[in-house]
Amino acid sequence: MASALTALPPVVVVLAAALVTGVAGRRLGHLVGGLTTALVTAWIWLLPEGTHLTGTLFGFDAVFLRVDPFSRVVGLVFAFIATVAVGYSWATDANERQTAYALTYVGSSLGAVFAGDWLTMVVWWELMAVTSTILVWDYGGEAVRAGFRYAVLHGIGGSLVLGAVAWHYVEVGSFLFSAAPGGMVGTIPQLLAAIGIGVNVGFIGLHAWLPDTYPRPHIAASVFLCVYTTKTGVYAMYRAFPEGHLWIAYMGGAMAVFGAAAALLQNDMRRLLSYHIQSQVGYMVAGVGIGSALAQAGAFGHVFNHILYKSLLFMTAGAVVYRTGEENLKYLGGLARKMPVTAAAFTVAALSIAGFPGFNGFVSKGIVISASHYTFVKGPLVVGDVYTLELLLLIGGVGTFLSFIKFGYYAFLHGPWEGDAVTPAPRAQQTAMVLVAGLCVFYGVFDGALFGLLPFDVTDEAVVAHVYHTYTVPHVIEGLALAAAGVVGFAVLKKPLSTVGRVPDVDAGYNPLVFYGTRALVVGVTETYAAVDRVAVGLADRAAAVRADPAALSRFRANIGGSIFILMVVLGGVLAWLGIV
Repeated sequence: MASALTALPPVVVVLAAALVTGVAGRRLGHLVGGLTTALVTAWIWLLPEGTHLTGTLFGFDAVFLRVDPFSRVVGLVFAFIATVAVGYSWATDANERQTAYALTYVGSSLGAVFAGDWLTMVVWWELMAVTSTILVWDYGGEAVRAGFRYAVLHGIGGSLVLGAVAWHYVEVGSFLFSAAPGGMVGTIPQLLAAIGIGVNVGFIGLHAWLPDTYPRPHIAASVFLCVYTTKTGVYAMYRAFPEGHLWIAYMGGAMAVFGAAAALLQNDMRRLLSYHIQSQVGYMVAGVGIGSALAQAGAFGHVFNHILYKSLLFMTAGAVVYRTGEENLKYLGGLARKMPVTAAAFTVAALSIAGFPGFNGFVSKGIVISASHYTFVKGPLVVGDVYTLELLLLIGGVGTFLSFIKFGYYAFLHGPWEGDAVTPAPRAQQTAMVLVAGLCVFYGVFDGALFGLLPFDVTDEAVVAHVYHTYTVPHVIEGLALAAAGVVGFAVLKKPLSTVGRVPDVDAGYNPLVFYGTRALVVGVTETYAAVDRVAVGLADRAAAVRADPAALSRFRANIGGSIFILMVVLGGVLAWLGIV
């Protein structure tokens, strides 16, 4: 057991900073938030592996802090990007209240990641949903309804996870991760956990909250939102399925393709980026589902890298919105000359997310793709030497190139900007973007620095079944081929894509269904109660009339008898029609 100070959960410090940030005023509040998260970043880096803090929660054994290679890599990037996002919030005129809400969201996510048992994780998991909902609601306007839908879906997902955890406890007799090293025990707990966590990671069909919610709040809030919920979900998926699962792996591959394809059809910048969260999380989910040491290392490496380049993409989009007031790619253009630093940062982020050689996404995405080939089943579809899951991940890569060629072309290159005069992004915004862009390049060029953060050494044949080397000729050719396919594909699809308007998703079906279904249920229940009330009042009135006029009793009996006779005739006819009598 480490000292009490060393073993203090990072969530405690971040939540304390959130309280101070909310009351200290804009300047001091952001300073406190930024310095605290920077301190927590260093603190997580220095915490020894194996550090833990035990106690009881609701009368059950609990571990409030557990540091292992998986929690460390996620917690480290969580805390670091929070520091950058606080600075970006300051630069985009976010008030201290919004940043305080964002820090409670950060703290809740850190609490979930460093939890050493299911019960503690679920508590922070639910608080993460609450705090992120408040962060969305704070902006008002369209964000309120989107936040409500977000809360409902995450409430359902959290309830399923809680059900899985409770059932798991019945099977194991403990909430501790160490009590069941193989993850969730039992078919029903696994199913509940997969679906519940699937809401957070954006399983196909459970994903629509992503593009519905993330484009609506303040641009600085989107930088926080794009980081924590989905990646905490990936972490939880690993804890539930540490040995992998076939169908989770294939769901990850399908997410990679679906998210990229849906993103390609979008014109709203943040909506496009939101679909690409689903697509990129698909690579992480695939890595978890494959279950090998190589795949899990790739999954968590991609968590780390994705948080860097995805936050950078939302920062560049936010900078464009901040200076132009425009979200739609159809009405942008020519901004590379007006906002050169923003355009350069976007280019780095786009090449990173697409997996172009020399950038961090190429490293981690390559690990997962290699694992899908060398340490996973071939599957039903084999094209040459490319297997089913591998093929899905490669197709997702082409779609990613297509999407970001489209984004960059219409935002920064195509035509002149025809709106009001545009000036470069504020210096503080540029600083945040350049810092993260530098890391995207650093971890792409010096892949060993990323390997040192991963839970498994992918270069050691004693650890992984297939040793991974980033810059081999086949890997580089593969990356260049995907880029070339993206360029050619955009040239072919450019004109058809320009005619695409708003494309509905599954929520266009279930949102009205839930709304009108709930409305019908409420009306049906209230009308039933009203009918019962009318009958009861009528009977009471008749009884009072009989008491006042005993001669009315015979008339009352006659009326009741006639009504019962008619009711029996109708009921008999219905039963006969149904074939019951």
